[in-house]
Amino acid sequence: MPPLVTLGRVCVKIRGRDAGRKCVIVNIIDKNYVVVTGPKSLTGVRRRKVNVDHLIFLPYVLKISKNASDFEVLQSIEKANLISFFREGVVIDAKKDLI
Repeated sequence: MPPLVTLGRVCVKIRGRDAGRKCVIVNIIDKNYVVVTGPKSLTGVRRRKVNVDHLIFLPYVLKISKNASDFEVLQSIEKANLISFFREGVVIDAKKDLI
């Protein structure tokens, strides 16, 4: 099975103000932290450092370079025909998530 934390992996944030929004991993800092972006114009998630425990990994992987700009990520999303998928929100059940 391939590792889940890879460049271009599509994720859902489950903690913080962006909970329920989809994002893409653009850089891996170490085994606990990654840099993600929405991009902000599409999902509202700005580029930031995130703990991997606060992400749910989805089966989609985009072909992007390390530290790709928001424009490059958006082009990759369009090429993969995932624009409508990214615009959909995800409902996070806080009580279930704490167990």
